[in-house]
Amino acid sequence: MPEPRPDIQTRADIERMVQTFYGKVNEDGVLAPIFNGVAAVDWEHHLPVMYQFWASMLLGERSYQGNPFRKHVPLPINALHFARWLNLFHATIDELFAGPVADEAKQRATHIGRVFQFKLAQLHR
Repeated sequence: MPEPRPDIQTRADIERMVQTFYGKVNEDGVLAPIFNGVAAVDWEHHLPVMYQFWASMLLGERSYQGNPFRKHVPLPINALHFARWLNLFHATIDELFAGPVADEAKQRATHIGRVFQFKLAQLHR
């Protein structure tokens, strides 16, 4: 019987989640070209920002300062990209964690994806 998965409780859990998720993104045929080609993400800078973002969202850390939507505006992304991002995010959470905070992470990611998709569609009319 597999060991029960812990819930997301600490900054170390957030870092593990973010590193695992972006490891999947970097191997994904749909998302990797956007992140590494078009956006040319500086991973050394981006990962700590994502730690702050998710720690603020899930642990109440208040360490994130920024506007994540603005960075997505110039990117050639659509419903396929959002669906793939969300699929990988949910798979990462389910692989590593289980519990109320893990469920909240998935709910927040779903909401963020929907809002970003809606706002981008409005801008590109």
